[in-house]
Amino acid sequence: MEENPTLDSAAWGSSSGWLAPREARGGAAPPAFRLGRSLSSVLNELPSAATLRYRGPGVVPWGTPEEEEEDGGSGRQAFAEATQTELQDPHPSRELPWPMQARRAHRQSHARDQLVRGAGSRMDQWARLLRRSKEKTKEGLQRLQPWAWTLKRIGGQFGAGTESYFSLLRFLLLLNVLASVLTACMTLLPTWLEGAPPGPPGLNTSSPCGFYNPHSQGLVTFDTQLFNLLSGEGYLEWSPLFYGFYPPRPHLAVTYLCWAFAVGLIFLLFILHRSVSGLKQTLLAESGALTSYSHLVFSAWDFGLCGDVHVRLRQRIILYELQVELEETMVRRQAAVRTLGQQARVWSVRVLLNLLVVALLGAAFYGVYWATGSTVELQETPLVQETPLLKLGVNYLPSIFIAGVNFVLPPVFKLIAPLEGYTRSRQIVLIVLRTLFLRLASLVVLLFSLWNQITCGGDAEAEDCKTCGYNYKELPCWETLVGQEMYKLLLFDLLTGLAVALLIQFPRKLLCGLCPGALGRLAGTQEFQVPDEVLGLVYAQTVVWVGSFFCPLLPLLNTVKFLLLFYLKKLTLFFSCSPAARTFRASTANFFFPLVLLLGLAISSVPLLYSIFLIPPSKLCGPFRGQSSIWAQIPESISSLPETAQNFLFFLGTQAFAVPLLLISSILMAYTVALANSYGRLISQLKRQRETEAQNKVFLARRAVALSTTNPAF
Repeated sequence: MEENPTLDSAAWGSSSGWLAPREARGGAAPPAFRLGRSLSSVLNELPSAATLRYRGPGVVPWGTPEEEEEDGGSGRQAFAEATQTELQDPHPSRELPWPMQARRAHRQSHARDQLVRGAGSRMDQWARLLRRSKEKTKEGLQRLQPWAWTLKRIGGQFGAGTESYFSLLRFLLLLNVLASVLTACMTLLPTWLEGAPPGPPGLNTSSPCGFYNPHSQGLVTFDTQLFNLLSGEGYLEWSPLFYGFYPPRPHLAVTYLCWAFAVGLIFLLFILHRSVSGLKQTLLAESGALTSYSHLVFSAWDFGLCGDVHVRLRQRIILYELQVELEETMVRRQAAVRTLGQQARVWSVRVLLNLLVVALLGAAFYGVYWATGSTVELQETPLVQETPLLKLGVNYLPSIFIAGVNFVLPPVFKLIAPLEGYTRSRQIVLIVLRTLFLRLASLVVLLFSLWNQITCGGDAEAEDCKTCGYNYKELPCWETLVGQEMYKLLLFDLLTGLAVALLIQFPRKLLCGLCPGALGRLAGTQEFQVPDEVLGLVYAQTVVWVGSFFCPLLPLLNTVKFLLLFYLKKLTLFFSCSPAARTFRASTANFFFPLVLLLGLAISSVPLLYSIFLIPPSKLCGPFRGQSSIWAQIPESISSLPETAQNFLFFLGTQAFAVPLLLISSILMAYTVALANSYGRLISQLKRQRETEAQNKVFLARRAVALSTTNPAF
């Protein structure tokens, strides 16, 4: 219809007469219907004639003249037969293309027929009962989700993109609660069930790897207590918070290691499930099947809403979706009409801006590496040792530098993204990727610097690492050191978020409201920056994934942090922020944000697996002391099992098990690919059918124009 707007407008303009009731057109049917083909016969020619029964069973097709109704024409008879066939269709009432009232009547009639026939077979009864149980369970779980109304309110007032941030925050909070429960069951309980854990090794303990005593000697001042609380040293260093506290018991070592793998597997499965759910929405949105304005106008409304508040929220949500569609359509149109010179200029600007981004990232990574490497040297200086506040600052130097880089560079990335000429959704993806790379790569640089200190730069023959396999002189319990670094990163991230909200955002809002002049305009209104906030969540969760093995209570601390963060961000959003002037597609957030989480999980698994399999554990602390590696405890525990269990577990690692498993996996993969191809062909057929429907409408409009031209009275 877009190809010939003159014809279409004429068609629809002339069709306004025959779309009206017959009484309004003068009562009698026009001669064109008596002499020529009627409108009903024209409609019955269409391949989509079945859609004329969408008003329910027993309703006369649209456009059927009263003469045919009175005479009982063949069209009426054919339609009655089709209706009877549809009534006998075994599909459920919800799948019938009828109004709600007709579906309800059909369901009641079907229920009465089943009672008369004895309610069908017992298998049907069990299947129906199972289906209803699943539906009720799903509805019950949805009701139990915390902050459901808060998320709806946020989505209606600030857009679906902002709502996706709080939905992701709730998702991570629930996962950390689950991880905390597993920590209590698999590490804390086994530690005390076998007796009270012993204290740290004393000074008289002889070991080729030196001695380790984290407790402070003598009277501890308040400043030292505060320093220990913020750095994880002193009384916290030998506590259930860190790895070194747990005693070397075989059962505890196995449960400790199994807990780490179980938590990682649970996070992986839940994030994959959320990513797949978001992928479906993204594919539908990006394919163009659900991005037309007609879908938003005619199909996006929820007729089950009750109350003015819910109605207004739904109106705002649809308004934001329409705004996103219009903005992205405008950008795509501008990109389509660019000349070759304009495209070359745009790509030149993009290349230069990306080179600038790479230079900024390189400078940030070098700074993080320098700060981490200089911390040990600065801590040994007399001035730092004598000044507690300076000592705390030096101890937090890597965290401060990482936080500073993450605070300065993301706004620069936001200024660069609009200059590249992408759509809003694509800009969000680029900002998130660059900020993600900055945050996670900074964490990787920190871990690399720690690895360099622990393993003497990877040189096992170095003087400090030759005896025990790690740098026992500077790091007698290196696992606790890694846990302390992650603990400080988590704590400093929370303190930074509180400081930004209380010292920057709230005063800025007050200044903007109290000073309507130039000073208020300079402060400006604040918008909730979804990419920065989401990357803050991903960064914090990645820190927890890296440090949870070395600091087992870190998921519990992160649960408390996310709970405080939710209410803090909610207060900041409603008090300090205004709705975004430019929004982005919600489907982008629903798929891309969990994908970013998966990337963080993959990055965090690398140093953890490297520590488990390759770095020797500390000889003076932790449940794996005395082992050649952390993983060595698993074969040793298997050797203590009965012979049958040993043979079965060793069989799982042989080729006799691996080859059939690979073949079965290949067959399942081939079946999945074939099934996906068949679904793809079905989707192509449905798309062609949709195009046929559009052609039918054009044909109908042209037929109406032809009838009106033949008989002007019509």
